[in-house]
Amino acid sequence: MRLYSVIVPVYNRPQEVLELLESLVKQTYSNFEVIIVEDGSDLDCKEIVESFSSKLDITYFFKENSGQGFSRNFGFDKAKGDYFVVFDSDCLIPENYFETVEKSLEEHYLDAYGGPDREHESFTNTQKAISYSMTSLFTTGGIRGRKGHVGQFHPRSFNMGISREVYEKTGGYIITRMGEDIEFSIRILANGFNVGLIPDAFVYHKRRTNLMQFYKQLHFFGRARINIGRFFKNEIKVVHLFPAAFLIGLVVTILGTVLLPKIFVWFAGLFGVYFSLIAIDSLLKNKNLAVAIISLAAALIQLSAYGIGFITEGLKFKKSNN
Repeated sequence: MRLYSVIVPVYNRPQEVLELLESLVKQTYSNFEVIIVEDGSDLDCKEIVESFSSKLDITYFFKENSGQGFSRNFGFDKAKGDYFVVFDSDCLIPENYFETVEKSLEEHYLDAYGGPDREHESFTNTQKAISYSMTSLFTTGGIRGRKGHVGQFHPRSFNMGISREVYEKTGGYIITRMGEDIEFSIRILANGFNVGLIPDAFVYHKRRTNLMQFYKQLHFFGRARINIGRFFKNEIKVVHLFPAAFLIGLVVTILGTVLLPKIFVWFAGLFGVYFSLIAIDSLLKNKNLAVAIISLAAALIQLSAYGIGFITEGLKFKKSNN
């Protein structure tokens, strides 16, 4: 039985840590330790962590703020396990998570793995709509969490595991924000390690609780993709251009429909069909009309915010290289 070291960086989210730890207590596989790294928070979770000391093998560290990437490195350095598992603090872990991972690694060993995310029944309608948007193929969000994903699979740090050897050879994260997990995954692959998706090792990822927070998050993701391009030029692929193309097409269609309605009415119709498909798909999956309606707003925000971040950061990058 492997000893897993769970690394969780935290910044001002004590309630999320409480719910995460409550889910870890219920695990059917118990050979793991938990390392909470408080990243310079003003609102810390020390007392919450201490309340679980009799239920979990858990350690708490407080450090100056340096971002999630370097905080994960801090946790790796303190870890005792054979395998390191990284979760975001806003995740809930299904009770058979580690049992699933252990069985999968026994059958087909991976030096690093990632798992998908799903919505939990306790999520609000907005959280369910955001989760739908972030995991739907209609918004490109479902690509990375499926067996038939496009291109090489890159684990993401909300649900990711690496062997001790991977950390020792790569040195962990070399950037702390703006796509740090993608950059790390690329280097893991470049070092020849075996990397893959464990489809059943999913977590319930809360992401953001309102649409404004979601906008800010996706705007940051768009910027982060350009930041990855600073390190690896070939890692900006066609699929990453879709949100920017969507945004430009939507703006042109809206303006064109006002100025030249006879010409652009067909483009408006195409967008109407697209959003109708999103609403229908969300309704079929969530069995909830309110979630389906909010999913329309979430999808629009996801693509537009990512596109804006991608375009603005891309212009900055181009300007800095001139």
